[in-house]
Amino acid sequence: MKQIAKTPLRVVGAIGMAALSLAATSSLAVAADVTLRLHQMLPPQASVPKNILEPWMAKIQEESGGRIEIQHFPSMQLGGKPPELVDQAIDGVADIVWTLPGYTPGRFPRTEVFELPFIMTDAEAVSRSFWQLAEETMLDEDFKDMKVLGLWVHGPGIIHSKEPIEKLEDLNGVKLRSPTRVTNQMFKSLGATPIGMPVPAVPEALSKGVIDATVIPWEVTGALKVNELVDYHTTFGDDALYTATFILGMNRDRYDALPDDLKAVIDANSGLELSALAGKQMQADDTPPRDQAIANGATIVELPAEEVARWREASQATIDGWIAEMDEKGLDGSGLYQRAVELIEENSSM
Repeated sequence: MKQIAKTPLRVVGAIGMAALSLAATSSLAVAADVTLRLHQMLPPQASVPKNILEPWMAKIQEESGGRIEIQHFPSMQLGGKPPELVDQAIDGVADIVWTLPGYTPGRFPRTEVFELPFIMTDAEAVSRSFWQLAEETMLDEDFKDMKVLGLWVHGPGIIHSKEPIEKLEDLNGVKLRSPTRVTNQMFKSLGATPIGMPVPAVPEALSKGVIDATVIPWEVTGALKVNELVDYHTTFGDDALYTATFILGMNRDRYDALPDDLKAVIDANSGLELSALAGKQMQADDTPPRDQAIANGATIVELPAEEVARWREASQATIDGWIAEMDEKGLDGSGLYQRAVELIEENSSM
């Protein structure tokens, strides 16, 4: 084990600058023609709502001249549970939702290719690849019931545990929360006892001993106070064990009912660049909670390359199994995997 040196905090990305527009929008005299409700699971102080969603909402309000207002409902304030968010967007309970496709297992099968072990490189590159592959294979299939505004992934997933995980065998019997069907399959094959649950449930599950560990990116550990509940954080050097996918989706009828000029505002703030920027921001937001954990005396376990190679070899069965499963469903799992790897390589070299 070794403790990693503290990394300087960076001010990241244009999306954060959009927060400055909040002041500008408050002075707009034009009453909103359209009010949209955005619903999501995290508290407003978490990095995604604070650094991605709220600046995005402010930018749309500003660029629409105040004609579009987006009301933010964090922490499931419109009711329901996180796995219901997709249907809330489709049914019009909310106009826009931010959620994980993985919270509804099997419903968005092609998205799972980006959650496979060690496919992740960098959140910006993988988010670009996610959007590009979605344009090729998903928007008219997996996401046909909604208007997709953005698709992205978080930074490298980290194991946060009460006891140190320094080698593959240390996972044996560990009750571990993971976010999606694919990650559950992977950790089961690696010896853990995976327990699926939405991320807001993690703090209580850790505090009550329902789980011994969780896998999440650094960026959300601060808002969930995970750093106060565990002492060990296992990382994989320059590799990433996994990532999870996200969707910012809109009720299709609500979008279709907008006048063309307001559709253009939404469109200008959606798609490839939003996805890339959001992925980049999520990975950048890993730094402050990581630094805070180190400052508080947490132990960072960085697995050596030879140990990472063991995890890679052991997790290959998850990749092979997923490809075979998709092939059986007629979804060309091998083609999806090869195309995802190709896109990630292209975008990682930019």
